[in-house]
Amino acid sequence: MKILQKINDPFDVRALTRPELSTLADELRTYLLESVAQTGGHLSSNLGTVELTIALHYVFNTPEDRIVWDVGHQTYPHKILTGRRDRMASLRQQDGLSGFPRRVESVYDTFGTAHSSTSISAALGMALAARTKGEKRHSIAVIGDGAMTAGMAFEALNNVGVYEDIKMLVVLNDNDMSISPPVGALNRYLARLMSGKFYAAAKSMGKSILPPSMRELAKRFEEHAKGMLVPATLFEEFGLNYIGPIDGHDLESLIPTLQNLKNLEGPQFLHVVTKKGQGYKLAEADPILYHGPGKFNPSEGIKPAAAGKKTYTQVFGDWLCDMAEHDEKLVAITPAMREGSGMVKFEQKFPDRYYDVGIAEQHAVTFAGGMACEGLKPVVAIYSTFLQRGYDQLIHDVALQNLDVTFALDRAGLVGADGATHAGNYDMAYLRCIPNMVVMAASDENECRKMLTTAYQYPGPAAVRYPRGAGIGAAIDSELSSIEIGKGEIRRQGKNVAILAFGTMLVPSLKAGETLNATVVNMRFIKPLDTVLVAELAANHDLIVTVEEGSVMGGAGSAVAEALAAAGIVKPLLQLGLPDKFIDHGDAPQLLAQCGLDAAGITASVNQRLNTVELRLVANSR
Repeated sequence: MKILQKINDPFDVRALTRPELSTLADELRTYLLESVAQTGGHLSSNLGTVELTIALHYVFNTPEDRIVWDVGHQTYPHKILTGRRDRMASLRQQDGLSGFPRRVESVYDTFGTAHSSTSISAALGMALAARTKGEKRHSIAVIGDGAMTAGMAFEALNNVGVYEDIKMLVVLNDNDMSISPPVGALNRYLARLMSGKFYAAAKSMGKSILPPSMRELAKRFEEHAKGMLVPATLFEEFGLNYIGPIDGHDLESLIPTLQNLKNLEGPQFLHVVTKKGQGYKLAEADPILYHGPGKFNPSEGIKPAAAGKKTYTQVFGDWLCDMAEHDEKLVAITPAMREGSGMVKFEQKFPDRYYDVGIAEQHAVTFAGGMACEGLKPVVAIYSTFLQRGYDQLIHDVALQNLDVTFALDRAGLVGADGATHAGNYDMAYLRCIPNMVVMAASDENECRKMLTTAYQYPGPAAVRYPRGAGIGAAIDSELSSIEIGKGEIRRQGKNVAILAFGTMLVPSLKAGETLNATVVNMRFIKPLDTVLVAELAANHDLIVTVEEGSVMGGAGSAVAEALAAAGIVKPLLQLGLPDKFIDHGDAPQLLAQCGLDAAGITASVNQRLNTVELRLVANSR
């Protein structure tokens, strides 16, 4: 690491010779592999962006020139080169480096990203802000990893082409070779030629000296010539000058091309082809397995996980296949999260009933609505945090028409190392306010399976939320049985205090209930709420406590407060849940404890409130 250890910021990168840059790339890739193996994190995508990252920081004057990374999990090389090398051991850990760009972390992280397809919009905003302020700087959007499948990216491209006087570059990091592969030395020559001043000047001169009829002919010839070798037409029609595809691992191609593009006016589009897992044979062979590994030994690779408790994702995947065997109308939809949502087995068994729509959550929801209109039974497997992106469609296209769509919400609640961008903290609040919706929270694996069946059998929109990771080890019934909608169950009978637990908060609530001798209820449903049970509990207890792994504001506890108010019941109410702030990355159980959502925290909060209630009772008696 003779060169890497001297790199404290991109100014040091720009001081290197071209041969030294190649050595830096080798050292950076080695350091990256060793670092992620110690902490876990996204690996394949980052191994693929080493040379591109070096070239961008070498050519452009960062941080004055702005780089926006999309999706954001390809930025580890960027972090290492921008003064955070020595903090990589803290990656994705509490109080450590985020796995995604964060503005509060570094001036080089110009825009926070983690959800996909936002980079072009943000970079355009920065480019036009620079123009408005009279500043001469570049805006670069690096988009890849399937982010070009989202409609937002094309909305931004449609807007970019309107402005011919901005210094903006869109870099498509094509790391799946899904558009076209590079074509060797000829391709490199054409890329450098088309990005050079002579080519740009020739185009400009042609516009000024050729008669209109000849101009159109020349333009058609140029597009035809490009189209024979590269997929230029689409992006050129948006008003961007398309260059590429070029080899994203070849610094001798990347740097001259970027230098040429830097000197051009107007929006530019550079298509680079990279390989996920580049330089690490195991990741190259299986980039999906090495997409987001935990800790591992680089010399041995990832070992198969030992059998243990089933994850909620696996419970969903098994249920999906079982229900599909039972009902041929079932179709499954995912917005590019086949592995993460546990749908690999379903795709293998029912390929004609499996639909991956790409990173297009809005489309996924309305697409499901269209299928429901025709009598099919769509199941949309989607992370809680990603359903936020299809919220208008959920209301307007599904719930308003009361269409029969089942939503399986994975990653509900805190998600640990991925942090605030991926936490599913808001679904209870944003779903329960929608008419026609049924919203359930599973307390264990078996209940999750039953709730999925209940949601599927309900003739309207219904959602089941469940967390990331393993369950408690509950025995899972093989039958496709359901539960009564809108009914909770008392799991422990106690005195004075009634704890109403939603979802996974049942386990710590039961532990707290033992200490407090409290009644503990598994509420199951956020909507429709079991208002009859709530009223009964209020009549027989001095304090009602709600516990949820979700936003307190507007969440399940708020539903209980509304139910009490509607019934004219005045009763002390303690609402426990996630506070009104974004919770950073870290160990999920530790984060829950810090929010007071473990057994000790629940007990302490209840005792504190009981003391307050008792003081009030004494004061009132006087």
